[in-house]
Amino acid sequence: MDVARARPRRCAAKGDEIIGEVENPPVLLSYLMTRTTLRAKGQVTLPEAIRKAAHLEEGDLLDAEVTEDGILLRPQKVIDGAQAWFWTSEWQAGEREADTQDAAGSAETFNSGEEFLAALQARAKPPAARRKR
Repeated sequence: MDVARARPRRCAAKGDEIIGEVENPPVLLSYLMTRTTLRAKGQVTLPEAIRKAAHLEEGDLLDAEVTEDGILLRPQKVIDGAQAWFWTSEWQAGEREADTQDAAGSAETFNSGEEFLAALQARAKPPAARRKR
């Protein structure tokens, strides 16, 4: 079934409670339709059922785009600056490599920080001899 062509058989809204059905919905499709009003200063209130289905919270950023079919709102999650390093392409490449090694059974696991440090020290090159001046 083409998700873009899903049409409701019935759809009724009562307050924030949405009652709707989609013919032969795909597993991931949750079809919610509701009506809201554009308020002063361009404000729109998203009903609770929509907010819950989209996992939206107060203060979340939304990108708004005018499309052929209407207005598309896309949630944008902001990453805490203290955790931004984790989402860099370099770090994510390392995460994927670690996941691959783990799936292949070639990853090494340690039960404690001390065990991990001992393994690092065992693999470390001995310090180079210092030259006298």
